[in-house]
Amino acid sequence: MIGNLASKADAASAPQLLVGNGKDQTHLLVVMSADRGLCGGFNGTVTRQTRAEVARLRAENKTVKLLMVGRKSADALRREFGDLYLDQYEGLQGTSVSYSDAAKIADTIRTGFEAGEFDVCTLIFNKFKNAITQEITLTQLIPAEVDNSDASHGDAGTVSYEYEPEEDELLASLLPRNLSTQMYGALLESSAAELAARMTAMDNATRNAGELIDRLTLVYNRTRQANITSELIEIISGAEAI
Repeated sequence: MIGNLASKADAASAPQLLVGNGKDQTHLLVVMSADRGLCGGFNGTVTRQTRAEVARLRAENKTVKLLMVGRKSADALRREFGDLYLDQYEGLQGTSVSYSDAAKIADTIRTGFEAGEFDVCTLIFNKFKNAITQEITLTQLIPAEVDNSDASHGDAGTVSYEYEPEEDELLASLLPRNLSTQMYGALLESSAAELAARMTAMDNATRNAGELIDRLTLVYNRTRQANITSELIEIISGAEAI
């Protein structure tokens, strides 16, 4: 729906959340990691991607700011980029993800954009693929990336919508909600990916610990057997000497 609205909106009067403010100098990276470790490479992947993105933007002479969601990447990057932190959130992921928390982050982003603190906003997070795979994902939040599939269908004459009130007014109402919804979806994806990564990491750790116990038990039994054999030989040798 937003894609269809965007295709009909006047670029001159469209909301800035959709078309941007006409500048591309200051970039805000929203970095989403976990609050805890012991989840394999989950946090490390986000941290490395953030470093790479900051380096790329700086190479293009862009100004970079960071909004950190989750403690682990925030702690890992603080020494290098602590002066870039715009804000930081913790305790929002796991088994209790809420839309209200996502809306708070979205409001912080929207308020900062409207205040001219940055021009482009990109979200970095792990997307859940399956129980053993997480995909690092970069999604541009501002200016909004919209799906124009509905618009292309409309051009073909298969889909046509009439809106009341006008497109620009509807977009001004829908885009902030879309930002909150995208943030909520990312929190859910990241939380699911974190839990899957932790499950896989702990399963591997348990399996490795079991294999280590088996190897150590074998070494112990062999050593014990060798000691018993040595003692028997000494006893037999002593008896023969008598």
